Amino acid sequence: MALENSHEALRAQATVLGTVHLADFLVILPVAVCFLFGAALLMLRRRVDWHPFLAIPGLLVLFGIDVALLLRVAAQGPQTMMMGGWKPPFGIAFTVDLMGALFAAVAGFVALACGIYAVAAISPQERRYGFYPFLFLMMGGVSGAFLTGDIFNLYVWFEVLLIGSFGLLILGSEHEQLDGATKYCFLNLVGTTLFLIATGYLYGVFGTLNMADIAEKAAKMPSDGVITTLAVLYLVAFAMKAAAFPLNFWLPASYHTPRFVVSALFAGLLTKVGIYAMIRVLLMLFPPERAGMAPLIAWIAGLTMIVGGLGALAQTDVRRLLNYVVIAGIGTILAGLALPTGVTVVTPLLTASADAATTAAAAASAGQTALQTGLSGAIYYALHSIVVMTGLYLAAGVAAYLNGSSSLADMGGLWRRHPVLAAIMLVFLFAVAGLPPFSGFWPKVALVRASIAADMPWLAAAILVSGFLLTIAGARLFALAFWRPLPAALAAESESEARRIEAERFQAAGPEKPLSLVPLLALAAFVVAAGVWPEWLAHLTDGAAAGILHPSAYLSSVFGGTP
Repeated sequence: MALENSHEALRAQATVLGTVHLADFLVILPVAVCFLFGAALLMLRRRVDWHPFLAIPGLLVLFGIDVALLLRVAAQGPQTMMMGGWKPPFGIAFTVDLMGALFAAVAGFVALACGIYAVAAISPQERRYGFYPFLFLMMGGVSGAFLTGDIFNLYVWFEVLLIGSFGLLILGSEHEQLDGATKYCFLNLVGTTLFLIATGYLYGVFGTLNMADIAEKAAKMPSDGVITTLAVLYLVAFAMKAAAFPLNFWLPASYHTPRFVVSALFAGLLTKVGIYAMIRVLLMLFPPERAGMAPLIAWIAGLTMIVGGLGALAQTDVRRLLNYVVIAGIGTILAGLALPTGVTVVTPLLTASADAATTAAAAASAGQTALQTGLSGAIYYALHSIVVMTGLYLAAGVAAYLNGSSSLADMGGLWRRHPVLAAIMLVFLFAVAGLPPFSGFWPKVALVRASIAADMPWLAAAILVSGFLLTIAGARLFALAFWRPLPAALAAESESEARRIEAERFQAAGPEKPLSLVPLLALAAFVVAAGVWPEWLAHLTDGAAAGILHPSAYLSSVFGGTP
């Protein structure tokens, strides 16, 4: 009887039996919705004509839940739900702070855009092989990675999203796709193995996998070789998944092989999950070790930006060019993780605003450290990159369909034939180069200012040079594919066998105008809104950066108490 009472007492100490309100389920609903709709689509595998009518509402529900979760977190602070009622750190935690909610909401937005685009861009045969179920599976993994508060659970969600991405990558079963999938699978196998080794090592050191618990314990431990080894292992694993130099070679070899809508999903989301994990683990769990590795991260960021910009200039195929633009963007984000601590940025970013309330809020943030300014800029740029890279690939897919080829040598004349598409593409190209008044401008300003304040002018120069190279690459793409007339020789040969076969390949599942322009216009609207009125997003990314660098609210959400 005494033993039984002892067990009951221990159980009472380890579990929570309080009331759970319906609003609390917002934390896990994005994952549950993805699996629910994915399973329903699998059951309807013999009725692929029904898939869009179920998938689009499902993606709309996912986006709505993500927005509701973001509003709740912005108003109330980080939210936590423990699986099975176990108290932390015994159970698996779903903990979402402002950064996780921002990433999840933007991911839901681009998934909805791609889902609508895919109605016309994915043929019925490819739907039969599971495009929409694989999309929901991948989004379940992406959402879980952004919302989990357990580092082994983060590894699990990486595996879930990779399973979904493997299915999307080989959709079509062409030789080029299988070749790209082999490279993609091998490099991700290496990355996930490193991730798992580091997680096993971490559990041996801390005896826990809860991120809040690790952050508390790591803050009390001396920074020694053991913790530094853990930080280096995670840096390498996440750098490989994010396609940072010198581990970026797998991305150009694989992202050009699937359908354009699949490439858009990959370019927008998958590398950003690696970036998100790097920010979460290095800056929240191991800040002293991150500070020690800051010079290394800075060199990685600079080389990634330059390699991406030069690689984009060297390409003659639209998708291969955009693959290197993705890499350059990853380098820009990494620059925000490479800044030293303790350096103050005296002038806040948005003091030039004419709005008095905004100016007062900006003035209140004077004295913000270079690291916090840079991290806010990095998060802002990551959100911008998710939207812009998705839009670029989708717009390139329409252009390739209209020309019957994705080679710049075979494209032209789209400005006269399709001016709306050309204008949208120009907006995305300006944004990705960091030109005003679009969304890529403000985060680059923040990163350049933070780099100069941190006495790293060479890093600021790398950001500017990368933007200049992307401007040239974008101008070249637009001039060849849109502005110049279609070469007369190619126009005369448009009925030849080679051109006919190439055209059939694209037109077999070509995006029709209405279904392609709706998501493109929505993505372009975000790019313009975040560039012309940046305060609303800058305010959120400032809060997200502060929550990562000073995670007291995150810890109190998990363990209770006042932050």
